[in-house]
Amino acid sequence: MRGAPMKLIALEEAFWYDELQTKGSPVGHIPLKPEVLANVGRLLPDFTEFRLADMDRNGVDLQVLSLTAPGVQTQPDPRIAVADARKANDFLATVVAEHPGRFQGLAAVPLQDPRRAAAELRRAIGELGLCGALVNDHTLGHYLDEPQYAPFWETLHDLGVPLYIHPNPVPSDHWNVVKGYPGLEHATWGWNHSTGGHALRLVFGGVFDRFPGARIILGHMGEFLPAQLYRVDARYRDLDPDVQRPLKKAPSEYFGTNIAITTSGVFSHAALVDAIQTIGVDNVMFSIDYPFEPTATAAEFMRTAPLAPPDKAKVAHANAERILRLT
Repeated sequence: MRGAPMKLIALEEAFWYDELQTKGSPVGHIPLKPEVLANVGRLLPDFTEFRLADMDRNGVDLQVLSLTAPGVQTQPDPRIAVADARKANDFLATVVAEHPGRFQGLAAVPLQDPRRAAAELRRAIGELGLCGALVNDHTLGHYLDEPQYAPFWETLHDLGVPLYIHPNPVPSDHWNVVKGYPGLEHATWGWNHSTGGHALRLVFGGVFDRFPGARIILGHMGEFLPAQLYRVDARYRDLDPDVQRPLKKAPSEYFGTNIAITTSGVFSHAALVDAIQTIGVDNVMFSIDYPFEPTATAAEFMRTAPLAPPDKAKVAHANAERILRLT
């Protein structure tokens, strides 16, 4: 049975812009069925003909848009990455301005040059009015706990906006455990572990101790992490201090203060309730993963979630409004 109407804000919603210098299919690294690839390719560049109609049909009030993976993350030339990020962000800001109240945006950032990435983030927030940033996991094999990214973290901390860490369809390395099973390298399993591992690098590397105001968002119900936090804490306590950076608190305690999650692509009430019980209802946000997931399924999942009305409102829209400062 369909639940009562409610406000829905979705914040892992992809688009593509054909005018970037970084060419090639934005989904060419994903082994999807040809008909699925064709449909996604048709929907990614669109905002009005299909996207808004889909939102209206399913009661989605606002999509927070981001350049689809791998975005600018795989561009080997830093100058092109910087130019593409600026062009994508300018275009995104135009789309947001043309449809007030229906779209907002997460900026692309050219982490190939951390200082220019920080400058572009400041421009995207301060001048263009975007509400955060999104990166696709690693950038040419580099992760955000590495020391060269300090200027970027300083800027995130100062601006008080979140960074969404999304999977990168181009792996930074190859795992023998998935050799011969290319389907496992992608959204089925491998992306979640890689992106969740990136988040744990940030925790174990002390990034949030150095930048306590920084916040990241993980999609796909937290990339497996909420279900494993008890064990992460237990094993951290027993680590030899000679091989582990001392943290100011248990790894799980960075969830909430520094790490939030979304429901994108995991429309399971059992998983939702488990995540809320583990990291708190204030740290879980509704998302779809449009156009890779069906809006109708996501919206019905949220409307029928077995939550008290105030908690359902938090997940559906209020947490996003607070964390992304949308109101």
